This record gives sequence, structure tokens and C-alpha cells, in this order.
Amino acid sequence: MKQKPTMEILGTGRAVPDRILTNKDLEQIVDTSDEWIITRTGIRERHIANPGEPLSTLVVKAAERALTDAGVAPEEIDLIILGTVTGDSKFPATACVVQELIGAVNAAAFDISAACSGFLYGMQIAESMMLHGGYRRILLVGGEVLSSMVNWQDRDTCVLFGDGAGAVVLGPSHGEKGILSTYIKSDGSFRNLLYSPGCGSLNPPTPENVGQMLHTIRMEGREVFRHAVTSMSDALNQALDKAGLQADDLSLLIPHQANLRIIEAVGKRFHAPADKVYVNVDRYGNTSAASIPIAIDEARETGRISSGSLVGMVTFGAGFTWAAAIVQF
Repeated sequence: MKQKPTMEILGTGRAVPDRILTNKDLEQIVDTSDEWIITRTGIRERHIANPGEPLSTLVVKAAERALTDAGVAPEEIDLIILGTVTGDSKFPATACVVQELIGAVNAAAFDISAACSGFLYGMQIAESMMLHGGYRRILLVGGEVLSSMVNWQDRDTCVLFGDGAGAVVLGPSHGEKGILSTYIKSDGSFRNLLYSPGCGSLNPPTPENVGQMLHTIRMEGREVFRHAVTSMSDALNQALDKAGLQADDLSLLIPHQANLRIIEAVGKRFHAPADKVYVNVDRYGNTSAASIPIAIDEARETGRISSGSLVGMVTFGAGFTWAAAIVQF
């Protein structure tokens, strides 16, 4: 029997930069080809921020669209949670920047760092703070400008990532629809398989290391693939069990849009037909914490999610971190 939810999604929104970088464009930058990228990742293009276009710009656009969709005024928001690893600066939290820019004068605001799992980590945090902290209107956002961390000479990683933001407004549930379950997990023993080594207290920027590209993304692709499929499958099973549901009950599965082969492998493990697995990685690339909220908003806009839809969401990111949620719309 389905668990009665305590929190529901009131509105959604998304924003991506106008600039589109295609695989053909990348052929002019690095030793790669459109065929090579599509075969290995399923990605055809991605949106890339222009120089000087910070994360907060995208988050504000997504947030304002979600607020409008929810019919909630900015001053009604009492908590802002932003999942990101590419904030405007080391501090303050970019969520605080967003708070000022949207006029959420009554909110508390903070960022969380769980890489691609940031949005679903934030969903569990939001649920706890609504249950135990008395918050009633929560703006939850996942956003990244990963192009700021890409090594454009590394063909194994530079083809993967895009920029964007997705937002949801959350409020208490008064019926059967809402967040039925969440699940989060991590294993830090694999942290060096997907990471950025520089610009923290371990390797702060110095005149000696500034040319070593320590701020960029390093990844062991094969190992990440293997762990991603196993961990995402486990997370979705855990979330389904907590909700008292089976995979066959889902109307739609939204996996993290990292790589088409990972998406297909996870779908296959749950015997999900292709029309029940949401895919937009071909148009956005891997937008990390923004991946799932962008997909939610797009799926609602195109009718893939409608009233009554039961949606499973699952993700995997650096840390390693992984998470899942089951949502009744």
C-alpha cells in the first residue's frame, strides 16, 4: 500500500543558456567526432553559458518560472535549497544570492554539495525540514555551470557536460499526491574516480599550479559507468520498497541524464519499456544536479507527466553519491 505523502510539488521551472554547442562544434575544438560522441554517450548537443553568465542567472530564471507555475509569491518562500558544485563563488552560498534576486525576503537559504545527486539529496532534506522544522513553502533547485570546470582538451569529459537549472516549489500535501519516498546514499571510498582536485583547501590556486588545470573534472569513465548502474538500480529499489510499490507501478522513470547507455542499462534492469523512460540527454548533455528537475519540468510541459502520474527519479554522482525518489503527481 502506498505511503501517504507529507510534501508535494506545487510548481516547476527550468532554464538553460541560449548558446548551443553541438558535436560538430566540438569537432573544431578537440579530437573527436559526432559519431564517436553519439555512439558512446547519446549526446548530440548541450547548452553552454556565455562568459560572465553565472549560475545564479539560470537559477533565478528557473525559480521564477516555478513560482509562477505554483502561484506562490517570492515572499511566501521560507526556505531555499540549491544543489550545485558550481556556485557563483566559494561563498556566500549561491542560494543567498538567489534569495535576494527573487525577493524571497522571508527565507533561509543554503547550498548543498552532492554533485549530480544534489537535487534528490535536497528533496530528502526539504521533506525533513518541512516535517520537523515547520517550513511550508520550499524552493528546491538543482543548477550547474559545469562548462566552468571542463577541460576542453580532454575529449573523454568535455563532450559530456552542459549547463542549466531546474526548480520545484514544494508545499505540504493534503491528499494522496506528493513525495511518497526518498532514499540517499554515498560511498567516499570511490571519491577519486570522479572529482575536481583543485581550488579547495587541499590544492588552493598558486602561481605554481595555476596552469595544471586542477579546477577541471577528472573521471574514470568505465568505473563510473559500472558503479552508476548498480547504485542507481539499488537506490530505485530502496525507494520503491519504502513507498510499498513495484517498478511496474511507475508511469514514468526519470534517470539522471548522464549517458544514454547508463539510462538504458538502468531501464533494462527494471524491465521498463522505452516509452516509460525519460530521455533528454541528447539535447542537454549531463547537467549534473539540474538534470532531474529540468526533466520534470519538460515532462510536465510535454504531457509525459500529468495528474495521477507516478514517477520514479534516480541519480548518481561524484562522491560517490546516489539517490532516488518516488513522486505521485
